[in-house]
Amino acid sequence: MSKRTLIASTVMGAFALTASTAVSADLLSDLHNEEAKIHTAAAKSQEKINALFEQSQDLLVEYRQVIDETENLKIYNDYIASLVADQQRSIDSLQRQIDSIEETKQGIVPLMFRMIDSLEKFIELDVPINIDERRERVSRLRDLMANSNVTVSEQFRQVIEAYLVEVEYGTRIQSYQGTIDVSGTEVTVDFFNLGRTALMALSLDQNHAWVWDNDARVWQELGEEYLNAVVDAVKMANNVIPPDLIKLPIKAAE
Repeated sequence: MSKRTLIASTVMGAFALTASTAVSADLLSDLHNEEAKIHTAAAKSQEKINALFEQSQDLLVEYRQVIDETENLKIYNDYIASLVADQQRSIDSLQRQIDSIEETKQGIVPLMFRMIDSLEKFIELDVPINIDERRERVSRLRDLMANSNVTVSEQFRQVIEAYLVEVEYGTRIQSYQGTIDVSGTEVTVDFFNLGRTALMALSLDQNHAWVWDNDARVWQELGEEYLNAVVDAVKMANNVIPPDLIKLPIKAAE
């Protein structure tokens, strides 16, 4: 019985060992399979990680571009804001000027009327050089002031221009034709004026000469001693002969 038992035990042990070896082989195979799965999963995970890393790098580049663009836009917006502020200051300044222009117009228009009135009075009291032309100029100024299509600045310019023309009469030497009244008779003459110092008239036949007396507001006939001088004066004013010294009746300043 003891031998049988021993044999049985040996057989049982062999079976047990065989079964254990089979189990171990299965476990090892399973481990290899699991390890392969793990490697496969790890590889896929690495691919995902690489893809995510590349995406993150692309996003980082894009983010930096957005940051740069945002900074540039901020600088540009600040620049535009400064331009807008400067334009607003210019607009405010222009508006103040416009407002002041309206106030100026309210003062300049009455001034121009007074200037025209003064100019008209001056012409009537002055030596009658180109008297018709000067009176016509004053008349045009009055028509101009009544014309709504003419700006205030243009009206003022023409008033000042009329004054400048009057200034020129005081320095101009000229000769022109016109008429004078001699004892109720209208006589055509050549006028000669030496500024406002002297205004003379010479008959077209050069046989008579007159000088204007501004105090008496009349024409006074000159003697023969001045006739040739007046003839020469008219010729010099018309550039017929060169300028020269001549004897003219000049009223002394008081």
